[in-house]
Amino acid sequence: MSKTERDRLTSTHWGTYNVDVEHGRVVGIRPFSQDPDPSPIGPGIVDVLDGPTRITAPMVRKSWLEGGPGTAGYLRGHDSFVQVSWDEADRLVASELARVIEEHGNQAIYAGSYGWASAGRFHHAQGQLKRFLNCIGGFTGSRNTYSFAAAEVVVPHVIGDFRGPLESATSWQSIAKHCELFVAFGGIPLKNGQISQGGVGAHVQKAGVTAAAEAGVQFVSISPLKDDMAPNARAQWIAPRPSTDAALMLGLAFVLLDEDLLDQPFLDEYTIGFAKFAAYLRGQEDGIAKTPEWAADICDIPADTIRDLARRMASQRCMISVSWSLTRQDHGEQPYWAAITLAAMLGQIGLPGTGFGFGYSAMNNVGLQRRYIDYASLPQGVNPVSSFIPVARVTDMLENPNGRFDYDGRQMLYPDVRLVWWAGGNPFHHHQDLNRMRQAWARPETVIANEWCWNSLARHADIVLPCTTPLERSDIALTPKDPFQVVMDQAIDPVGQAKSDHDILRGIAARMGVEEAFTENRSPEDWQRWLYDISRQSAAREGVSLPDWESFQRDGVFRVPDPDHDTVMLEDFRRDPVKHPLQTPSGKIEIFSQTIAGFGYDDCPGHPTWMEPLEWLGNAHSYPLHMISNQPRNKLHSQLDHGAVSQADREAGWEPCLMNRADATARGLHEGQVVRIFNDRGSCYARVHLSDEIMHGVVQIATGAWYDPSDDSCRNGNPNVLTVDKGTSRLAQGPIAHTCLVDVEPAAADIKPSQIYTPPNVIERDKIDA
Repeated sequence: MSKTERDRLTSTHWGTYNVDVEHGRVVGIRPFSQDPDPSPIGPGIVDVLDGPTRITAPMVRKSWLEGGPGTAGYLRGHDSFVQVSWDEADRLVASELARVIEEHGNQAIYAGSYGWASAGRFHHAQGQLKRFLNCIGGFTGSRNTYSFAAAEVVVPHVIGDFRGPLESATSWQSIAKHCELFVAFGGIPLKNGQISQGGVGAHVQKAGVTAAAEAGVQFVSISPLKDDMAPNARAQWIAPRPSTDAALMLGLAFVLLDEDLLDQPFLDEYTIGFAKFAAYLRGQEDGIAKTPEWAADICDIPADTIRDLARRMASQRCMISVSWSLTRQDHGEQPYWAAITLAAMLGQIGLPGTGFGFGYSAMNNVGLQRRYIDYASLPQGVNPVSSFIPVARVTDMLENPNGRFDYDGRQMLYPDVRLVWWAGGNPFHHHQDLNRMRQAWARPETVIANEWCWNSLARHADIVLPCTTPLERSDIALTPKDPFQVVMDQAIDPVGQAKSDHDILRGIAARMGVEEAFTENRSPEDWQRWLYDISRQSAAREGVSLPDWESFQRDGVFRVPDPDHDTVMLEDFRRDPVKHPLQTPSGKIEIFSQTIAGFGYDDCPGHPTWMEPLEWLGNAHSYPLHMISNQPRNKLHSQLDHGAVSQADREAGWEPCLMNRADATARGLHEGQVVRIFNDRGSCYARVHLSDEIMHGVVQIATGAWYDPSDDSCRNGNPNVLTVDKGTSRLAQGPIAHTCLVDVEPAAADIKPSQIYTPPNVIERDKIDA
């Protein structure tokens, strides 16, 4: 069978699909035949590929075009746009880059450019942008992720690495065979497991939970939301007050210590610093013993429930899972550190089916048994600029040029950024306190965006460069996170004048005299063949024989064989801690870290600690409800929010919000009512749905709705107008979206849904000239 005879394929972060095309248009997307639990997200692109929100030509904000860089930044998001030619767009971008570099230096270019973009190995928007910018002298970048920044920084101090253990999570197969009790802090939300970076072949999270439950594994879901665990897990549901996970873990640890249920030999051989932590549990540091009664007052969970769970964990083969969401709260370093400590006290780390794991079903690859192969990626070159910011400190950077900030033991300065360039993401989705961010976003002299649709980023840019979607270009999904490697066929021609990010940047590189350095005289197909050839060599070193290029293109899919044995995190360290030490100063699990203690941070001391969130101080009376802004089930972040799949959840155009019945009754609210969710940072509107499966005192609204600002509100239901823009601590400076207090009231009777899915006003170029 030739490539032209087989079905067209594409791969996304949420699945692999067959693509149906008629008369040059995509008319349907069908699930991959080898996926037992396909995601419904994929078809959401069909109706918007060439719909009214598609950007079909280069655009420049009217005020910027007329007045030059720095003109009327406050109009970003409201201004009209002018359609220009690619030649003019290339000239404008190249000239502005040259000006900023000459007047302010390359550090004045911020291109953290955070986001997910394409699953393709070559057409990776951020990688392409960073390679180009490194060809002209570099840029200010960012560190870590919005997903789990606090863990990325603290966990290496505790066990020497974060990414390695994340990629080698104990497999569901091992859990089904050997685990007896699975304690999930933050639950196991299957909707999150729809996605995985670089592409998904077969979704395994639902099958993993099911197999474990059928094998007799008992599940405990610790979350304010009951549906954070699948019903077939038959889990015990424990609903703590949001942002109190660390206190709950300390209460559990106290029981293990007080009742001598801990594994002292394991602590002696594999950890250091437990004595200091034990003194803290007993209250020898602060006069407060961290008893179940102490934890109960903080968490709103009965002390007997805490005591009973600790005893069960000590008496059974236990796996502790901590969801990524636990890091996105004030002092988000502490739950991960406390969970690792709790697992160390149980002494089961490195054994089959037990220990701890970072976020089962946070992505499809967590617990997915697979061979890890280091596939090649597009070389980005060397960035000569040393300045960077923690990823979630964008607003702080724009507000405080040359201001000081702490990060992981270093004191640094925010760069004086004059130009922001974003490709492959949407900061008006990921960031917190969007009203504050929008004010800061007016400060740079120029904002450039590579975008394919009129989302919030495109509307808040000065120069918009229309890029293709994965369905309009050829690529390969070649990922170590999934066994399925997939050919991504070009299904249709680019819509309008859209170009791939590579071709966009190649045109600008030519104007700046670095085209050859950027392309190395390779075409996109040449690059893909090169990446695949290097990856075949890497696979061969792991005993895996990838097909040759022609065979791969012909067949469209190759599945890497499973490993020979079940994956068990830290099993080598468990077997021989001398031969396989951790990359910590001691080579062991550091329950007390002298390094962190030496930083002297009052908001992140040297061992797991409970610290009350700052949001609670003075706000609990004014805003008595905790808001959970979790991941959506019908899109990835804000991608395809305008598509049919996402819009199907919106009754009469309103984003849904879940609320406990008792809380609604107390406020005179009824099922299906349009409500205003608010605090002193802003407000958003949604349609309320009532349930007993959300904790009393908590409301939930998913992230991902396109930001539509009107004064301090967002009619489109984006909860990040309400969330706090503050670092987790001076150690990691991660986001704390889940530590957020709000209240809810009926919306005004005349409130109308957002019009954000209508494109902005676009003016023809000749009308401006006239």
